[in-house]
Amino acid sequence: MLKLRSHLMIIVATAMLAGCSFVDDSLMPVLTGEEPSDQPTSTSQASGYPPPQQIPPSPAESNPQPTVSQVPAPPPVTSGNYNAGPVTPGASTGTYVGQKVAGLRADLQRLQANINQHNAELQQSRQQISQDASNYYNLVASVNSRLQVGTTPGNPQLQAQWNSAQAALTRLSDDIARLNTISNATASDSALAAYILESVRAAYGLQGAVEEDHRQLATLENDCNRTVVLIDRLLNDISEDISRQSNYVSNERRNLTMLSLAIKNGELYGQSLSNRAYSSASTQQVASASSGRADRRPLMVIRFDRSNVAYEQALYTAVSRALERRPGAVFDVVAVAPSSGTPGQVALNTTTSKRNADAVVRSLTNMGLPPERINLSSTTSSSAQASEVQIYVR
Repeated sequence: MLKLRSHLMIIVATAMLAGCSFVDDSLMPVLTGEEPSDQPTSTSQASGYPPPQQIPPSPAESNPQPTVSQVPAPPPVTSGNYNAGPVTPGASTGTYVGQKVAGLRADLQRLQANINQHNAELQQSRQQISQDASNYYNLVASVNSRLQVGTTPGNPQLQAQWNSAQAALTRLSDDIARLNTISNATASDSALAAYILESVRAAYGLQGAVEEDHRQLATLENDCNRTVVLIDRLLNDISEDISRQSNYVSNERRNLTMLSLAIKNGELYGQSLSNRAYSSASTQQVASASSGRADRRPLMVIRFDRSNVAYEQALYTAVSRALERRPGAVFDVVAVAPSSGTPGQVALNTTTSKRNADAVVRSLTNMGLPPERINLSSTTSSSAQASEVQIYVR
């Protein structure tokens, strides 16, 4: 038994050593201390297979600079194009209903020609608005840059540029008028489209029709529905353009008034104060502006103790910050005159302080603050050494 086990172990060991001879030396490199040969033997050559084919690099791989795909820019928001598609033609059937269908098809073709004309006018108006807005922005930017670096009060060159900017803004108003004209014409076409659609639906009930007449009526109804949807989209787009441009022109008119004041004084202020007054002020009037003023701290005190007091820059900054904190604020402008001296001197001081307060109110309105947000009053004070204008916020 022991001899049989010994013979079996010898047979297994011999088989294992014989299996090792099938291992390719090229797959199991021999670890020796010699340098590797300069001519390596390919595995495919050792195995008898043909050598692999070398694939040349592509032009993109050969380019040392990275290749960047150009992604087209998205169209602007108001770049909608509303060209109506052609009306589906149809053969004459010779029936009365077929003649009715042919007449309605001709009406729809004329309607779509009008829509295409309105679309062309809209695209042309948008291009004109873009050019006029660009011209206006360039003029305003040029004036602001001159004011920022410093210039003389009432510079005639800046005044000429301001006049050009006002003319450009007027052209933008004319562009809005053209949009209104296009909108009115499109609204008339919308009513005509609704009439044609109702006529097509009513033609189904006419007698003396063949199956081909009803098939053409169904096709014509589909064309009418697409035209109605197209007109609605065109009207909505024109309405949005008119609303956006009207708000833009209205805001820029106030900014131009503010810019005119800046040119007059030769210093840059900023945007109109009306752009900061987001909330509408209460129309409630105060019986006496001086009531409760003793326990309030004034936002600003302007002392007219000399001629040509430069107060407008500080006034703009103070009112602007107040509106940032309280957009619905109302401002009380109080003319304060000294009460010391003879009655004639007190009367003269009161008149002078009122004149100064009127100048401050004009400055605030020129800066864009709505007049209904300003309350004007006057008083006298024994502590005042000269004419003052005090401004309160409530």
